[in-house]
Amino acid sequence: MSNVKSTDQNCKTDIKIRAYYFSIRIIRFLSKLPKEKTYWIIGDQLLRSATSIGANVVEAKASSSRKDFIKFYEISLKSANETKYWLGLLRDATNLEKIIINELLKEADELSRMLGASLLTLKNKRF
Repeated sequence: MSNVKSTDQNCKTDIKIRAYYFSIRIIRFLSKLPKEKTYWIIGDQLLRSATSIGANVVEAKASSSRKDFIKFYEISLKSANETKYWLGLLRDATNLEKIIINELLKEADELSRMLGASLLTLKNKRF
């Protein structure tokens, strides 16, 4: 039983896992957008920024130096912030389901906060 709780806790705190599942949620959300040019253009930008969050975290884990690790986390944070922008546009400028978009925005914000906190820690610690 304790393994289940431990696994659940790891999923909540592991940025790589959360970013991966966030990407999946974004892909599923985008597959349901109307097939109009405006949605396609914003959706394309959203897909790129949202999936970039996790991709850059994975790159950071494989980096060859601390400097590179930090750089990939910084890119990931920028992607998370860009993702919030595109989701906000879709929420405020369209008639799409706002509840779903707000849930995605909340997760993007949490990922952004996790990345920001990690960067503050990384930049203040000396090894």
